[in-house]
Amino acid sequence: MRRVRRRSTLRRLAAVVGAATALLCTVLSAPPSASAAPAGCPYVPITGAGSTWSANAIDAWVTNVSQYCMQVSYAPVGSTSGRQEFGQGTVDFGASEIPYGVKDGDNLDPPPQRGYAYMPDTAGGTTFMYNLKIGTTQVTNLRLSGQAIAGIFTGTITNWDNSIIQADNPGLTMPNLQIVPVVRSDGSGATAEFTEWMLAMYPSDWDAYCAKVGFSPCTQTSSYPVLPGSAMVGQSGDLGVSGYVSQAQADGAIGYVEYSYALETGFPVALVENEDGYYTEPTAENVAVSLLQAQVVGCDSDTGVCSNSDNNPLYLTQNLSNVYTDPDPRTYELSSYSYMILPTDTSFGMTSAKGDTLGAFGAYLLCQGQTQVDALGYSALPINLVEAGFQQLQQIPGNTVPTATSAEIQSCHNPTFSSNGTNLLATEDPDPPACDKAGSTQCEAGTGGATTSTPVKASALGTQASSKSSTGAKGTSASANASASASAAAASSGKGAGGSAAGPATGAQSAAAVSSLSPGLQDVLKALAAVLLLCLAVIPTVIAQTSRRRRQRVNPPGPPGAVP
Repeated sequence: MRRVRRRSTLRRLAAVVGAATALLCTVLSAPPSASAAPAGCPYVPITGAGSTWSANAIDAWVTNVSQYCMQVSYAPVGSTSGRQEFGQGTVDFGASEIPYGVKDGDNLDPPPQRGYAYMPDTAGGTTFMYNLKIGTTQVTNLRLSGQAIAGIFTGTITNWDNSIIQADNPGLTMPNLQIVPVVRSDGSGATAEFTEWMLAMYPSDWDAYCAKVGFSPCTQTSSYPVLPGSAMVGQSGDLGVSGYVSQAQADGAIGYVEYSYALETGFPVALVENEDGYYTEPTAENVAVSLLQAQVVGCDSDTGVCSNSDNNPLYLTQNLSNVYTDPDPRTYELSSYSYMILPTDTSFGMTSAKGDTLGAFGAYLLCQGQTQVDALGYSALPINLVEAGFQQLQQIPGNTVPTATSAEIQSCHNPTFSSNGTNLLATEDPDPPACDKAGSTQCEAGTGGATTSTPVKASALGTQASSKSSTGAKGTSASANASASASAAAASSGKGAGGSAAGPATGAQSAAAVSSLSPGLQDVLKALAAVLLLCLAVIPTVIAQTSRRRRQRVNPPGPPGAVP
């Protein structure tokens, strides 16, 4: 027994030493990296605040750039507070889904007294995350028409078995259960985008709601007015909304969030009916298709070229009216962009050193950062907005962002890019399956972060095979998204525009990741590798000799030919 234990211990020890040596050999064989952090920190800290809608992407970027000694602090306080804090000079940059100057009832959000410019940072969809059961079955394939959504959030549809919702879902028997709409209690760009959509597409519903809650004049708003005496609940931030909806006791709740929050929590999102009568979800591809119709200030809709020759203060902001009515079957109507608000002068404590950091951070997110956003629930920016974004970064005082040539932009490895500027996400996006078309059929596949399907009634099965064969194109499971998100968070490359996202570190990828360590740390690891290599050569011999002596003491040698 002792012999068996010793052999097992020896095998484990050899395995540990071998594994450690193999890892450090990877370090030794890794090629020198041009992006290795210098001995001294080249950046000063900067701060930002604003959008929770884009916060998951910004947080990932902040984490990734820390390897370059870049300290970026971001507070997801909502778009309204972010614009205010930037205007007051308490942060170096802001983030918002809506620009300054938009009328909100009687309130006008005035532009700040400091120089500023907008730069798109993320694209994505405002989605309707929900928690709903039919009996004990969790619903993961809910479909909602625009009329149903407008009714739910203006108080005219209050139960899940409403005839409009039932008509959207021919494969389900909707439960007799109260709907609990969950809205943002803070000033939110997502609220502004959502109410702008309702104002454009369902004006009579929104007008009637404004009258009931006393919101006049009836405009889009960033602060959702809650209907007194209703089941409506207000929560702060996308995290607050998703946290409320995902509670076990929140059966019947539905709230609007950015798609990434549903992926993170493993909850489904409603498939929303578009102009062509298909129910779709905000995949990266569907958002890319939708935003082809966005009218971006200063960008030619035919050529995609962006220029601010007339110095329009709204340069690169969006008009989404054509997105809402796009007849393409792949569109997701509530798709939009979010912006970074950048300083263009040295007021409010902006310095050249801060400008250098902010410029480098912006260049990272426009290029390498865009390779990571699909896994996080967003859609990568198209090439024309990346090019225009580099122009905006060059307005920051003290920036050292190089002029982005076509070759440099192509080296971003953005998943939307092609050699001629065509948006690959949009051109390669497949049509939705036939069972997602309004009518008597309904797909079973789960949406958002849900990993399970929901069975539909036999009479509504229709062309289920097409649904299942298209599931991979429509979206990914929560586990796949979690893995992709982890890979995105771990991605690393050099300062500036180039690079690509790293996946799980294996083989050559491990070597590339390790080579980004500082030279000093690499020297320490090399020394450890040498020690381990020596141990690997010496320890087995010492162990073998010791074991042989022990065996001899326990079982002395017998006469020739004796069996030990």
